[in-house]
Amino acid sequence: MRILLVSQMYPGATDPDLGVFVRELEEQLAARGHQVERAVLDRRGVGKQKYLRLARATAAASRRFHPDVVYAHFLFPTGLIGALAGHAPLVVTAHGRDVRNVGWIPGIRAATRLVARRAASIIAVSDYLRRELEAKVPEARGKTEVVDSGVDLERFTVQPAPLGATRYLCIASLIQRKNVLRLASAFERLGEGTLSFVGDGPLRPQLEGRPGIELVGRVPYDRIPAEIAAAHVVVQPSLIEPFGQAVLEAMAVGRAVVATRIGGPPEFVPPDAGVLVDPADEDALVEALRSAAALPCPNQAARAAAEEHDVRRQAEKIEAILERAARGPRA
Repeated sequence: MRILLVSQMYPGATDPDLGVFVRELEEQLAARGHQVERAVLDRRGVGKQKYLRLARATAAASRRFHPDVVYAHFLFPTGLIGALAGHAPLVVTAHGRDVRNVGWIPGIRAATRLVARRAASIIAVSDYLRRELEAKVPEARGKTEVVDSGVDLERFTVQPAPLGATRYLCIASLIQRKNVLRLASAFERLGEGTLSFVGDGPLRPQLEGRPGIELVGRVPYDRIPAEIAAAHVVVQPSLIEPFGQAVLEAMAVGRAVVATRIGGPPEFVPPDAGVLVDPADEDALVEALRSAAALPCPNQAARAAAEEHDVRRQAEKIEAILERAARGPRA
């Protein structure tokens, strides 16, 4: 099967974690014997010109490669670019950001509805996101399937517990949606251990100088497994988290987690692997930090739950969706 992969996220672009997932999925599909041609943004760009560049690259690749199916990441603008690139059937993965943009940014709803009508199939990375998408875009109903991003179990392996006091880790952009200020306040009330933030953002000044809190900043994705291994508990109490990639990766390393109840984490975090918390309840967050620290480290239940989301297994599911689309009618 000839697959044209279209993505605005790829290593070197603006979202390294998602970019790595797209590359890993490409590698898995290629390893399964498919021909994969890329039309991607693999370097940082400014403004709308980068999407014009992507549209031109997609159109050129479609003419040259004659794909059996176009597989796009993000409904808009990437899904629209893929939809207009040629006559091959379209499959598109919806991520949290583009679904949130529907109804929030003018014109996105109409463009997303066009993509949903054109797509042979839509993939949502969580059932929570599927429900949100279908509520906003009626054309997505009946053609949206759930396949999450998965985790590379060879990259993220079980590691022994670090020595010393409890080390908490939050891997997140330092923004309001990630709930980092409430997490910092809850940690201060807990009064024990250390808390490290891996990531950066506009709320960094409000976190600086707090006792027991370390601001690591952004790190290359290759360092994430080591950062997780250096912690006892990984925390992601976002106000909303459409999937929760860092939580799944932490579980693969055998770490207990504290995760938000709102979004994707309830779909894959069992009680013996971590604690789900109301992100707006600081009292509950304090207790969740304490309870998660009492769980085993390494946590074999967390690893076992993560193994159900092996990226290779997820690639098989996506392969089946792409093959089904390729057998269908061309646009």
